[in-house]
Parts: sequence; structure tokens; C-alpha cells
Amino acid sequence: MKKIEFLRALGEALLFLPQQELDERLDFYSEMIDDRTEDGLSEEEAVEAVGTVESIVEQVLAEKPLLTVVKRAAKPKRKMRAWEIVLIAVGSPLWFSLLVAAVAVGFSLYAALWAVVIAFWAVFAALAGCACGALVAGAYYGVIGGVAMVNTGELPVGVALFAASAVCGGLAIFTFLGCRAATIGTAKLTKGCVLRIKKYLMKKEESK
Repeated sequence: MKKIEFLRALGEALLFLPQQELDERLDFYSEMIDDRTEDGLSEEEAVEAVGTVESIVEQVLAEKPLLTVVKRAAKPKRKMRAWEIVLIAVGSPLWFSLLVAAVAVGFSLYAALWAVVIAFWAVFAALAGCACGALVAGAYYGVIGGVAMVNTGELPVGVALFAASAVCGGLAIFTFLGCRAATIGTAKLTKGCVLRIKKYLMKKEESK
């Protein structure tokens, strides 16, 4: 792809940006391509090294807050007619209720996902706490049993507590790995969902 074709395609894909920001980004990528061609790359190689239009659009959308994208997508492209304003006002009890319900459902799903992750971390904290507590208690009873050198039962209790500490410690390690994976996976899932919403809103805006 030539530089002009790339910039034209990128400009069309980033039409949702304000004009000044759009011009700045196009100038930025134009200079980047020029720098790479000066380094000895062909124009096609320089364009390929910059990245695809899709990847750049995803990066731009990821940088934009969701509320900003929603506001821009909701902003009308033309001045609304009187009958359109009346129709929106009359239908507001219905569409506003549906909008609130949709937002509530989305927030509930988001909260539920992270609640599960928090519950996993709570289990990890409990196991780690049990392991530390059993270790301290086992050391205490082990020292008492060893110093007394009598069969008072402290030494067996200490050994049992050491064993419990080892079991809880091992479970805590596995739980930590699971919690870490769940946290990373949930973060990627929510980020991907937000990115898809932004893409959908931008497509709706471009079709106006």
C-alpha cells in the first residue's frame, strides 16, 4: 500500500475524531512513513512497518474514554427538526427506561465478574492466613514440647500444625496462580467488551 492510500484509508477510519486531532494524527503517521523511507525502506515497507489501519484505530479507541465516545456518537450530525424533538420528548419515558435498564444490566454483569475475582482473592488470603497462623502455632507447640521433653501432647500438636501449614501454604500458592489468571482474564474481557462497544458506536456514527 502506498503512503497516500494508507493515509486516505486511515483518515476515513478516524472520522469520529475532531478535525484538529484527526489532522495531527495523519501528520504524525505521514512523518513516520517519511522517516522510515529516509532510512532506506521502500514506501510499501514503510507503510507496513507503521501498522495496519485496523490496529491504529483500535489503539485510538482504546485511548479514548467510553463516555467521550458515547457523547460524540450521540451528538447529532445536523440540526434536529421540531417534529424530531417532539418525538424524542414523547417517547422519552420508554427509551429512557430502556437505556437505564441496559446500563444497569451492563454494570451488574461487570460487577458480578469482578465480585467473583474478589472472592477468589479472599480465598487466597484466608489460606495464606491459615498457613501463617498454623506455622506460628506449630513452632510454639513444637518448642514447648521439645523443651519440656515430656509426653504432654504439645509436640504432636506442633507437628500436626506444621503439616496443616504446609497444606494451606500449597493451596494458597495454587490459589494465587488461579487468582492472577482470573484477574488478567477478566481485565482483558472487560477491556475487549468496552472496545467492541466503542467500535459499534463509531460505526453507528459513520452511518449517520
